[in-house]
Amino acid sequence: MIKLNQSNLEVSDICFGGNVFGWTADQEQSFALINRFMELGGNFIDTADVYSSWKEGNKGGESETIIGNWLASSNKRDQVVIATKVAMLETRKGLSRKNIVLACEDSLRRLQTDHIDIYYAHSDDLETPLEESLEGFNELVVSGKVRYIAASNYSFERLGEALEISKANNFASYIALQNRYSLVAREPYESDGAKSVQEYGISGLPYSTLGSGFLSGKYQPNAQVASARAEGVTNNYANEANFELLKRLEETAKRHSVSNTAVALAWLRNQPGVTVPLASGRTIEQLDALMQKVNLTGEECSFIAV
Repeated sequence: MIKLNQSNLEVSDICFGGNVFGWTADQEQSFALINRFMELGGNFIDTADVYSSWKEGNKGGESETIIGNWLASSNKRDQVVIATKVAMLETRKGLSRKNIVLACEDSLRRLQTDHIDIYYAHSDDLETPLEESLEGFNELVVSGKVRYIAASNYSFERLGEALEISKANNFASYIALQNRYSLVAREPYESDGAKSVQEYGISGLPYSTLGSGFLSGKYQPNAQVASARAEGVTNNYANEANFELLKRLEETAKRHSVSNTAVALAWLRNQPGVTVPLASGRTIEQLDALMQKVNLTGEECSFIAV
């Protein structure tokens, strides 16, 4: 287990991304995924109120609802660390104090729990003063409805400003940063996110760590992939340089007799500023693959990410 900085939370070395719950995995499949994740030693689950509002017929909150139903049926609330987020759901948009408090009540109800372990500002809100947002988050921590708060998609400067405000006002402070980072999306994390984590002493919990599935190896030149993410992957990652990187990733994975995804996550764990990467899978096979353990040398890490 890994202890998150500035907290007493001990979590697994991978955080399961709940964005698939209610999107590409229905409730039965989601329950099976959570159970398997825990069987393999996982205890850290990430979601957001906006998941999965983008699916036709959904309105947001589907992922939290499924997790809540699992918590209620499993009676294992004390065995898992649950993180969720506020700011991006259309009906609960932004980081005003009022919205943060109301959104938290919504999430607690859907999750069927009396507290959230980590509550994220899902994106920076430039229209609301940081003092107001942090006052709202602090109110939730003082009341016991939230244990810790964290930031997602924040720049180095804005995160630093938020931490200073919390310190000056004796508010709860962000303990972690969740920004995009993977072998095929290295900026701005390497120049900005890692700097934030190292200088401010918080934990780095990067998301989109598998390039929306590109790093699994199922995407090949001119191949047609049946996936809800396929169009985005093709538009964002399917280029010559990334296919060459994928070959080096596959070569390393074969050498260790593990999956591409396990190697991609191991590479991340070797990078400055990364504490625990987030990753998700919609099938048990995908989950088993990304949960495989592998230790990479510095030479191997450099070979993959030339």
